Amino acid sequence: MPKIGMEPLRRTALVEATIVEIGRVGTLDITVAQIAKRAGMSSALAHHYFGGKEQMFAAAMRHVLALYGAEVRGALSMARTPRARVEAVIRASFSTSNFRPEVVAAWLNFYVQAQRSDEAARLLRVYHARLRSNLHHDLHKLAGPRAAQLTRGIAAMIDGLYIRQALGTERLRGEDAITLIMTYLDTALDRGAGE
Repeated sequence: MPKIGMEPLRRTALVEATIVEIGRVGTLDITVAQIAKRAGMSSALAHHYFGGKEQMFAAAMRHVLALYGAEVRGALSMARTPRARVEAVIRASFSTSNFRPEVVAAWLNFYVQAQRSDEAARLLRVYHARLRSNLHHDLHKLAGPRAAQLTRGIAAMIDGLYIRQALGTERLRGEDAITLIMTYLDTALDRGAGE
């Protein structure tokens, strides 16, 4: 007989195990058995809760996106100026919890998965739309008609730094990534003010 109340705990354990295993291996080339073992349960139980690896990976990315979204909302609620709000979004993107190696590896694999999975592609579209919306809302107040270009540039830098980190071509601390993007923003805003 199943234990009452265990399903949410087991699902969470499987989601977290999925993220850790992707980070350990660096790809989606992992098995449900590996994920289940890391979570301390049987493969059969893992299949019972999620059906298969693709569903586990989608659940893991929904979890990553939910945590990221909560962090962005929290940071935005404390920011008082348009520039501080843009910086809050950038800082949340490279926070300790979001820029962990296993989460970075999950993001890289998320981009790959979005090429062949409708669910992953949908989640990626939602993420991109929210990122652009959060950035553009306050960049418009700072840069007027150049806001769309700055939004694209900052969003591309965030995604690009994650990809470089996952591939090992960049080894940045989150704070270094934040400084790099904020320098880009400040330079672009200064250049626009002189026009």
